Amino acid sequence: MWSNKPRTMHQQQHPLCTRTHQIGSLLLVAATFFLTRLLDAPCNLSSTVSQQKFLGLHRLPESQELSLKIYVYDANEIDGLKELLQGRDGKITPEACLKGQWGSQVKIHKLLLESRYRTKKKEEADLFFVPSYVKCARMMGGLNDKEINQTYVKVISQMPYFRLSGGRNHIFVFPSGAGAHLFKSWATYINRSIILTPEGDRTDKRDTSAFNTWKDIIIPGNVEDGMTKAGSTIVQPLPLSKRKYLANYLGRAQGKAGRLQLIELSKQFPEKLECPDLKFSGGEKLGRKDYFEHLRNSKFCLAPRGESSWTLRFYESFFVECVPVILSDQIELPFQNVIDYSQISIKWPSSRIGPELLQYLESIPDEDIEAIIARGRQVRCMWVYASDSEPCSAMRGIMWELQRKVRQFHQSAETFWLHNGSIVNRNLVEFSKWKLPVPLP
Repeated sequence: MWSNKPRTMHQQQHPLCTRTHQIGSLLLVAATFFLTRLLDAPCNLSSTVSQQKFLGLHRLPESQELSLKIYVYDANEIDGLKELLQGRDGKITPEACLKGQWGSQVKIHKLLLESRYRTKKKEEADLFFVPSYVKCARMMGGLNDKEINQTYVKVISQMPYFRLSGGRNHIFVFPSGAGAHLFKSWATYINRSIILTPEGDRTDKRDTSAFNTWKDIIIPGNVEDGMTKAGSTIVQPLPLSKRKYLANYLGRAQGKAGRLQLIELSKQFPEKLECPDLKFSGGEKLGRKDYFEHLRNSKFCLAPRGESSWTLRFYESFFVECVPVILSDQIELPFQNVIDYSQISIKWPSSRIGPELLQYLESIPDEDIEAIIARGRQVRCMWVYASDSEPCSAMRGIMWELQRKVRQFHQSAETFWLHNGSIVNRNLVEFSKWKLPVPLP
């Protein structure tokens, strides 16, 4: 209520508090609030905002903060799991498996053990990680294909939480071009599980691919640690003006059409395209330093498909600051929901490998090449297997992707639920009382 009393001289010196004044005051309060939040934003969102600018992300993950809890199975808690890690005789070591493309199996396992998202309580876990170094063990003679298959089946049969979810919340790593096909019965036992692999297409020798874009995650290949470490690396990039070749392909032919075409092309244009005949062994075999010194000596690094669609050369090129040219039509690349690969690489049809490819690459001005390299320099931290607490690392990217895969609803052919929310099996036995080994399909 407004007062009807006459105002004193002192009161008359101040204007009435009208509705306009009230609205103005509210606007001032609102403006102050939003300005304060804006000024506070760099403190609260610094990692997200800087990450967006740093990586050139066109779309951030759905959640600013990750809320994952991952249980990592211990080698001693399940009969057979140790064999998947160390081979039948226990002679395979993590150190022996760190090198080459198989090293991501070891690195992901190690980094998850140290992760802030790890839980030691199965009952509170969102996801379960099944460690295995089977690709390495197979290559080193520690396991054969039949043993790998039988051991995986035995291990899975002892996991009640696997059956509870139908395998949906269990994570497996297959770091080579074979993908999950290394486990011959993958389609029967882990076709609903989350598979981490650099291989998004493995249909060249099989009718079906083990990779499913809805549930699986593409991971980066394992680049030599000496090239990804901070500080002095095995070799340093060369200025564009000092690079001898326009492009190179450093790989073996292996009878693959695209690779054979590049080798023939290099014979036509040896001054533009370097394609040395790489040897598996002997005095002519390139050492790691020699390999990267060759790789850095071109403006463009050509990455054709080999036995499968993915190639480690794509990732290596970023660390010698050579523009990767993808010649693999079916390739799937990691973290495609946040990284715009058209800004950091070139993809050329594999059916058009010939002189016109070199003509196109030759037409690109050095300033454009430098811009692509600069953007790649920002993104390449996503290929480095470092802690998920780092603002930019392969593990951080994997965690983002895993967050999107979490399904809280447990459902498999063996699980049923009652009115009070309890989970039971076909015999109406409560989940907590299930006995091992749990029946499998």
